[in-house]
Amino acid sequence: MTTINIQFTRFSAFYSPLVLTIAGGYLEAEGLAPSHSISPPGKSAIDALLDGTAHVVQSAPSQGITQLERGETPQVAHFAQINEKDGFFLTGRAAEPDFAWANLAGQKVLVDHGGQPLAMFKYACHKMGLNYTDIAAVKLPGAEMDAAFRAGEGDYIHQQGPAPQQLEHDGVGHVVAALGNAIGPCAFSSLAAKPDWLKTGMARAFMRAYRKARAELLAVPADEIARIEQPFFPAIDRQVLSRTIAFYQKLGNWSPHVEITRPAFEATLDIFLHAGRITKRHAYEAVVAPPPES
Repeated sequence: MTTINIQFTRFSAFYSPLVLTIAGGYLEAEGLAPSHSISPPGKSAIDALLDGTAHVVQSAPSQGITQLERGETPQVAHFAQINEKDGFFLTGRAAEPDFAWANLAGQKVLVDHGGQPLAMFKYACHKMGLNYTDIAAVKLPGAEMDAAFRAGEGDYIHQQGPAPQQLEHDGVGHVVAALGNAIGPCAFSSLAAKPDWLKTGMARAFMRAYRKARAELLAVPADEIARIEQPFFPAIDRQVLSRTIAFYQKLGNWSPHVEITRPAFEATLDIFLHAGRITKRHAYEAVVAPPPES
């Protein structure tokens, strides 16, 4: 078999379309032996494409958008979507069946200050009629947020699944809102590669595997997907993993199509313009490429 090197920027159940492609044997069925890694702190998975240590990476179209904003020409292409909605949640100290975003005003919220998560959070506040400046946003390193909330810091926390579901399982908090519901469809996370690689037989084989895994992810009960993916998440309770996958299935993160659509891309431009991360609308064709023909 030929080894295919895959790198994640973040590794969680949110990226199940790619995780299942690796875990479910789809790549082996195409003659590819997967080797996966997570980009080290301070490094982008895009660097692994540029230095040749990865063939395909989990990234986001916003990577190319912000590169264009700096006046640079993207060297990689975002060729397929992983998630077409934000996958972060808000978890509070108490259950709030009638939660409204206005409840966050004046509260201490541990907000993920990564470039895209923060832009999305600000846009969700905007769409829900809340001024971001009305909350007491707490900035902590991403790796410290969960422990800080468990230790009593903050009233709410902003995290990607399955961390919020694990907090709920452990009796530490209650999930009160999903940002994907507040924001709607957008080009959130993607698969990226060098344009030359997209023309190869390996790319076509990868795409066949990815399409099959994505279709199964939408058709099979979440508990079965969790069973297959569990070895990749040894620290996450199986029930928590299943619940997280079920929520993303219901939320519509993993739509049947794999293409990064123009409307989704335009929505991401709206989000980044609102956050002040870009000053103009950048061209879809400068960031996005069609998936390899399978």
